[in-house]
Amino acid sequence: MVPFRQFLLKIHSRCNLACDYCYVYEGADQSWRERPRRMELATARRTARRIDEHAAEHGLDEVSVVLHGGEPLLVGAAHLDALLGELAAVRPRVRFTVQTNGLRLLDEPALFDVLHRHRVAVGVSLDGARADHDRHRRLPSGAGSWARTAEAVRLLGSDRHRELFAGLLCVVDLASDPVATYEALLEFAPPRLDLLLPHATWCEPPPGVPPRAVPDVPPSGAEPALYGEWLIAAFDRWYGAPRRETGVRLFEELAVLLLGGRAASEAVGLAPVDLVVVEADGTIEQADSLKVAYEGAPGTGLDVWRHGFARAAAHPAFRARQRGLAGLGPVCGGCPLVRVCGGGLYAHRYAGDGFGHPSVYCGDLDRLIRHIAGRLRAGLLGVGGRGAGFREGGGPGAAPGVGAAGAG
Repeated sequence: MVPFRQFLLKIHSRCNLACDYCYVYEGADQSWRERPRRMELATARRTARRIDEHAAEHGLDEVSVVLHGGEPLLVGAAHLDALLGELAAVRPRVRFTVQTNGLRLLDEPALFDVLHRHRVAVGVSLDGARADHDRHRRLPSGAGSWARTAEAVRLLGSDRHRELFAGLLCVVDLASDPVATYEALLEFAPPRLDLLLPHATWCEPPPGVPPRAVPDVPPSGAEPALYGEWLIAAFDRWYGAPRRETGVRLFEELAVLLLGGRAASEAVGLAPVDLVVVEADGTIEQADSLKVAYEGAPGTGLDVWRHGFARAAAHPAFRARQRGLAGLGPVCGGCPLVRVCGGGLYAHRYAGDGFGHPSVYCGDLDRLIRHIAGRLRAGLLGVGGRGAGFREGGGPGAAPGVGAAGAG
């Protein structure tokens, strides 16, 4: 049994944006409607006790707690301070992260005091340039949110708060220019970027991609790979820079895997999942991304009131995502890139009859991985550019927020 080291807490189940791609509110699973708006202190206290028990059982001296939503900062400064106090009382060292849209940082400046007090790393969701961001990430009124988000990111990146800034998370949009998107994000001087593929399945394909049959053989390279080409353009701009400008989680992790290392994300590679979700009411669930598959897909039937995390780790749903190569279907098992892509994100493999399929982004990952391999090979041979993006301090590292788990 693989112990959990990452605990994602849904401390507020509502949001102050109306993003049209949101997997929580627009996905197949609509269980958010039945959740309380915020996680109460009693639930946080019980969760902390369960984390403490789990860490003691497995000898963990450090765990990661990710605050998520909805929009987690809607809980307000006072409640957030009390909630973090409960969670910080556990015996292992806790690394706190919050993934936010940033708007509450402008509305309630006291939140900064709380975040500093508890040393919470802050990741902000920002989809590149103004027009691209505002196309999807809108206020409930329908107005765009870029201006206020950008203001919040600039405040976060200022000398006063820079130590809190974990990075930016951007959802890939085929309608946007990849290089312009990267450079728009770079203007905020983020320590790291996370480029997130839109959550999709074979039943609900990615935006801009027509429905297709699930492949029964590994990709040949001839298939359309619109998302792969988008990511390749962004990779070449990042990797070919004369100096290291920022980290990009997906690119770094694929490079590490290609060089024989181990990735820290469930989006690529074969490392067993070590993340568990606790909803606002104390329900224990799997990764949020599964909400795009079907109603109840993330469910386990467990909660922190009656069950410990050892029970969750032994649950068949979690065990299925900890089996590495043995947990993949025959198409992935026969692919030469399987140890790098790892079959892709688990949710993206869903095809109506389960998850034993390649990712709906299989062809895109194939194209991207082969391209990165070529650039790395050329770099090791001393040709084809300096590759400062990875070679001058690249590596897997910590990504902003929760990466593949959510878009914020």
